[in-house]
Amino acid sequence: MDATKETDIRSLMELVGARDMVQDGASNAIEQSREKLLASVSNNDKGQAFVKAFAASYQKKFDVGQVTEQLVSVYDKHFTQEEIKGLLQFYGSPLGQKVASEMPKISREIQSATRAAGNKAAKEALAELKQQNPEVGQSARLGLGQSRWQQRRGQQQSQQSAQRQPPQ
Repeated sequence: MDATKETDIRSLMELVGARDMVQDGASNAIEQSREKLLASVSNNDKGQAFVKAFAASYQKKFDVGQVTEQLVSVYDKHFTQEEIKGLLQFYGSPLGQKVASEMPKISREIQSATRAAGNKAAKEALAELKQQNPEVGQSARLGLGQSRWQQRRGQQQSQQSAQRQPPQ
């Protein structure tokens, strides 16, 4: 790629907030991994400390700059120099700036809606199949929703709260 195109791509990435998008993606990945780990470790201080240490180590090891650098070649592969210039014009405009600002929020909302619809469809499909095949599917579980740790934690908090309530 020529130097002009690379410079334009870097300018475009700055306008669209590519580095922030990479950081958001990393934060989401950390949170998902954290939730999975919480469900698999002991529900005590040591387990929580382990998960916290994992998240801290992950953050140190995830190189946002390296991923952002890789995006230059991704943009180069998908857009011509002329298209990059057009995108620069668009994202330099007030509407383009609004799109750049709102797209991460819209993407999160889309992911949330997709996850909710996917979870619902999976639960319904599993329930239907369990009914059709009770001998095979009786113990099948999807693991959607709260992790075991979150469920246990919620139960413990409910019990503690109930114990603190004065008798009526």
